[in-house]
Amino acid sequence: MAAAATSLTFSAISFATKHHHNHIPLASSSYSVNPIRNLRSRLLHHHSIKTSTITAIISVGDKLPESTLSYFDSDGELQTTSISDLTKSKKTILFAVPGAFTPTCSQKHLPGFVEKSSELKAKGVNTIACISVNDAFVLKAWKADLKIGDEVLILSDGNGDFTKAIGCELDLSDNPIGLGVRSRRYAMLVEDGVVKVLNLEEGGAFTSSSAQDMLAAL
Repeated sequence: MAAAATSLTFSAISFATKHHHNHIPLASSSYSVNPIRNLRSRLLHHHSIKTSTITAIISVGDKLPESTLSYFDSDGELQTTSISDLTKSKKTILFAVPGAFTPTCSQKHLPGFVEKSSELKAKGVNTIACISVNDAFVLKAWKADLKIGDEVLILSDGNGDFTKAIGCELDLSDNPIGLGVRSRRYAMLVEDGVVKVLNLEEGGAFTSSSAQDMLAAL
């Protein structure tokens, strides 16, 4: 009977980890056969993430809270900007990634907005900005690695203040790779500070927040 329970528990954990951010495997050593109670506790934690309703504090029709974000300009100087600077009297696309240098963010999400930036701006978008809970130095290196110009402004929400203010934080602190608390993936269209479109993903999934999705919404 104990062997059957152990087999069932490991099977369920395998299912849950398929939906973890960017398919980063969890360390198998964290899930020892004994005690079974520890296994079940961890399983319930991952199951709750998978089945939770996708919610945020912010929603369509709301005005974005003020916050300060940082970035390095083309001269290598550290600069700051605010949400009001980015959105006042403008049509702005803000999208967030769980982390710089992670696979989906680096291979699909950010490059997609770079590729579609001209089309988005032709439809009236003034600014396209990527927000990540990484420090500005990491984002500077990420931008250089991807050879990105000025098509997309890459902004650091290093302490997660803006991310928490809109209710989009994603707790990945149980992951052995050390991601900590990051941002859920999302894309939003903001006009004069007010959210007009909000495509919020479940965790790090990538199903509705692409540049093409935002083009379709314009």
